[in-house]
Amino acid sequence: MSRERILLTDADDRATLAAARALVAAGYDVHVVAGASLSLAGASRSVRSHVVTQNALEDAPGFVRELGHVADRVGAGVLLPMTDQSIQATLQYRSLLPANVRMPLPDLAIYEAASDKIALLELAEAAGFATPPSLVLESADDPIPAIPESWFPVVLKPHRSLVLDGGRRCKVGVAFVDRPDQLSAALRALREGAFPILLQQRVEGVGEGFFALRWGGRPIAAFAHRRLREKPPAGGVSVYRESIALDEAMVDSGLRLLDALNWRGVAMIECKRDLNTGRQVIMEVNGRFWGSLQLAIDAGIDFPTLLVRCALGQDPRTQSSYRIGIRSRWFWGDVDHLYLRLTRSPAALHLANGHRSRLAALIEFLRFRPGRDHSEIWRWRDPAPFLVETLQRLRLAR
Repeated sequence: MSRERILLTDADDRATLAAARALVAAGYDVHVVAGASLSLAGASRSVRSHVVTQNALEDAPGFVRELGHVADRVGAGVLLPMTDQSIQATLQYRSLLPANVRMPLPDLAIYEAASDKIALLELAEAAGFATPPSLVLESADDPIPAIPESWFPVVLKPHRSLVLDGGRRCKVGVAFVDRPDQLSAALRALREGAFPILLQQRVEGVGEGFFALRWGGRPIAAFAHRRLREKPPAGGVSVYRESIALDEAMVDSGLRLLDALNWRGVAMIECKRDLNTGRQVIMEVNGRFWGSLQLAIDAGIDFPTLLVRCALGQDPRTQSSYRIGIRSRWFWGDVDHLYLRLTRSPAALHLANGHRSRLAALIEFLRFRPGRDHSEIWRWRDPAPFLVETLQRLRLAR
């Protein structure tokens, strides 16, 4: 079994923990970096943790330079940046890393094209996806066009999740505006770097994701899941989700989109299945490992190991067969979901009419399905990451 050394960034990210566990199980020597000595993935069995003092958002070249020192010191053969900010930094400052370190990522221009939510709409439509009715505002000072009442609560979506604002990288998220008279103030509250932004009609439907590894111009692996609960409840990070069968139309459109981008590596295409039409409406493309990565691994598609094998010049077999109906829960994220459902009204949470009651939400939270439900973080043979997360959650550790 190979003892190739693999270095992962962002050790407090749940996807990093999932990837580290999978790569350890596959026989690799796994190292992670974090901003502190105690981290989620760093606490996992057989994972070696290293502290970096620079932050990819605040000092991208400093972060990459320090990352390069760690890679050189441990003799890493493959580097896996795990978050948007780490990917952006390492692609932009690739020259600061050891020349022999492999990074299984697309070029910076391709990554940025996939991250541009406005430019992506045209590519997605050409690939066969439906897109939400949208308007583009270049700045907060632009005149606001007439927006149909049916669009509200309207979605304000920055053109990228990671933007430059005042010369500094910042993460920005999606916002909802309930009424037309609130729109102007909501636009003025956005960071200047968030513009141009999309004003989109909210799509009512179930969130579904298509996940793929594309390498050498062909698909290596594919997987799909359905979001069962999210944080916040109206749409956000999935906290409870289920593996579903690959939908032929979604796979065809997804692969056409990745082909158009000339993608290299892993990607998630996030969609909603429109309740009215049944079509997949694209929300965004994430050119990185996703938060629910552990579900794909539990269902039978080991994306991290497949990606490392690709990076090392090996030729893994194409995989798209996995177990359907496997569910994965991020416990503390689900606690947040439940708290919001119990303390706020459906209207305040932007939930559609007919959403389940508070009692039903509590019953669903307490329900456990043996053999079907998996805990994303807690593992009997590797309990330390859950303990670290719990201590951090209770503010008993940093």
